Amino acid sequence: MAERLDGVRAPWAFAAGWALDLFRGEVTRDHEDIEVAIPVGMFDEVRNALAPFEFDLVGSALRWPLSDQRAFDATHQTWLRDPDTGVYVLDLFREPHDGDIWICRRDRDITRPYAEVVRKTFDGLPYVAPEIVLLFKAKHMRPKDDEDFTGTLPLLDEPSRAWLASALERLHPGHPWLDRISGGRP
Repeated sequence: MAERLDGVRAPWAFAAGWALDLFRGEVTRDHEDIEVAIPVGMFDEVRNALAPFEFDLVGSALRWPLSDQRAFDATHQTWLRDPDTGVYVLDLFREPHDGDIWICRRDRDITRPYAEVVRKTFDGLPYVAPEIVLLFKAKHMRPKDDEDFTGTLPLLDEPSRAWLASALERLHPGHPWLDRISGGRP
């Protein structure tokens, strides 16, 4: 995917569990899929770079064709499938933005410049900042999300921890991770 998206102007980045593994510099667990985040306004450029994959809009356990504008506007996920096998190969997150500013889809008052949202590994692979990934993982609190949090928290610098604590308090007041961020157990 990185090779296919090389040269795309849109600030794309690996998201979710893979983003945390890229931040940590190692594969820490099995991943069911690959997720990539992009600004929704630059979707066409990314879609063109990923041809000939076929695209389905998904949300609430339903699928729609890419041509369904109402579904496009109401969802944020696009699954790409191989046209020869029908196998899904990528989960593309279409994120709200205002130019070069990322906007959190769960609270439009949480924003950051894309220059802070997209980080890169030493060999140039882009990934979503770990504190943003953890904010999204906090909603479900599945065992893998808690393991990702536990393994990532000790590696976060103080500004990243502070941002995560503030955003968690806003989206999930009283979340159990807040005590761990502020000095409780790692």
